[in-house]
Amino acid sequence: MRLYLRILSYLRPYLWVFLVAVLATSIFAALDAFSLALLIPFLRTLFADTDASQEGPVPDTPADAALLDSLMDGTLGRFVDLGAPPADAIQGIIIFLLGVFLVKNVFDFLRTYLVAWIEQAVTRDLRNQVYGHLVDLDLVFFARTRLGQIVSRMTHDVEQLRTLVTKELARILSSVFELLAAIGLMLLISWKLTLAALIVLPGVFAIWGPLLRRVRRGDQTVLNLAGEVNSHLQETLSGIRLVKASGAEEHERRRFHSLTWDYFKHFVRTERFRALSTPITEMVGALGTVVILWYGTRLVLTGGEISGEEFIGFLALSMKLYSPVKYLGKLPAILQPGLVAAERAFEFLDSPIEIRTQPRARTFPGVREEITYERVSFEYLPDAPVLRKVSLRAPAGSVTALVGPSGAGKSTLVDLLPRLYDVTGGRILVDGIDLREFSIPSLRSKLGVVSQDTVLFHDSVYANIAYGLGDVSLDSVEAAARAAHAHEFIQRLPDGYETVVGERGTQLSGGQRQRVAIARAILRDPPILILDEATSALDSESERLVQDAMERLLSGRTVFIIAHRLPTVQRADQILVLDEGRIVQRGTHEELLAEGGLYRHLHDLQFQPRVEAGGTLSTVLGRDRTEEG
Repeated sequence: MRLYLRILSYLRPYLWVFLVAVLATSIFAALDAFSLALLIPFLRTLFADTDASQEGPVPDTPADAALLDSLMDGTLGRFVDLGAPPADAIQGIIIFLLGVFLVKNVFDFLRTYLVAWIEQAVTRDLRNQVYGHLVDLDLVFFARTRLGQIVSRMTHDVEQLRTLVTKELARILSSVFELLAAIGLMLLISWKLTLAALIVLPGVFAIWGPLLRRVRRGDQTVLNLAGEVNSHLQETLSGIRLVKASGAEEHERRRFHSLTWDYFKHFVRTERFRALSTPITEMVGALGTVVILWYGTRLVLTGGEISGEEFIGFLALSMKLYSPVKYLGKLPAILQPGLVAAERAFEFLDSPIEIRTQPRARTFPGVREEITYERVSFEYLPDAPVLRKVSLRAPAGSVTALVGPSGAGKSTLVDLLPRLYDVTGGRILVDGIDLREFSIPSLRSKLGVVSQDTVLFHDSVYANIAYGLGDVSLDSVEAAARAAHAHEFIQRLPDGYETVVGERGTQLSGGQRQRVAIARAILRDPPILILDEATSALDSESERLVQDAMERLLSGRTVFIIAHRLPTVQRADQILVLDEGRIVQRGTHEELLAEGGLYRHLHDLQFQPRVEAGGTLSTVLGRDRTEEG
């Protein structure tokens, strides 16, 4: 019940629109049933015209139809003279019936349009809410959740939930109103025949008990597999260069075929149970029709309790009755995909945001004195520490370089500074104040990041340089691009600064992407700067051009450099050597070379490559050349 109420809560902002749609639906259902009931006066008048041409008295209208006659007199009788000659009365009934159809279809259009409007409004709200929560979630969430699953829940699951909240709810209300309108008019004709018609209804609503659990489990599996298919597609397309370079097209094709086969198999299995609803409810409906035909003919031929015209009208209404009954009978199976999708979407919405701005947090002013790590520890998973009681001091305006083998914890160490993660032990201080006492937006606005894996969006060069800064003048963007030696190549692009760079900047070379990222950092003018091998993607000429820009970028800022190529860090104020989550050495380049240890070992690997016993250069040399290329 709590799940249903939460789903329906998305209609609250549009309650008045929904109520108008409900009103239009109820009027449509009433007019739809009433249009069928108009068959009775039409046939009665037609048969009266036929009987008038024959000898003998005209049969009296059965007494049981008194209420129905009152309804017809109060509606049809106000516009048509039923006592007129049969030909004139029939003509009037036909014109009145045409008017009823016209008004009915006006309300049909109104309800359809309003439901579509609410559907799209709810879809927009759902996607906005899920997306807004996703971008606020911590990186730990994205580390444990596959991207394809996120995309699947943002698209397919939200679409299923939207259908459940609006479209199916509208159909439920429409079916209920149609059912009530048909039953109401059927009772006016004959309460006995109505009871006979309704006797089969409990069977319709009971048939889905045994199948419902199977359908629910199947829908959960199908949605999970849909997410896996999306995940595999996302991963393959993201790594398509590696796939082709490795000649792994056939391997990926087999993996994808295996996933789509699993999806197909479980989808068909689930639909097999769901498909049973149509023939079963059809047979129940047919049984109800047989009961009506058998019992109705007895009432007409032997008891004389209803007339032939009323029996035909009752049959028409009963046909209208079983359509909503069939839908309501299948309803549990129809709702299952939406309910499962709702659970999956709400699972994302309920994922906790662990890194939040504290109440009455301070605005981060920048660094005046120093940044201090005090016995900082961190672990992504319990009992798997990445950093172990790391302590360091970075004075304001200094350059601190982090070196060490892969997996030593260098990136994690700097990721803690903008609070992409929170420490699990110890604390980080800025001018003696715990980092967690500052508001997150103000903290991150004072940081700039230039990484080896440059992130550019499918947008213009201007938008990528000014990313996250709001309204920035073109002159300011151009000045930043000139400082990063990017202005020249940007001018040569087809549309200059308005050129769309493609997804992940594929329209630019690696060096061009890197210079756009440096221009972005220059434009932000952050007091704290993090460089993650920021010049590794540049060729020799581009690197020479950017060195001057980098010198100006570093000037007057507190800088952390993650470097794999040791020449990058030789002029740092201090170098920290990390290994297995600990700082094992610290000092200047000359001090560390003289000290020996891991830093000297890394230095020798890069600058004194040796030929191994097999006569080939070491893998270290190959790795270094790959990085420089």
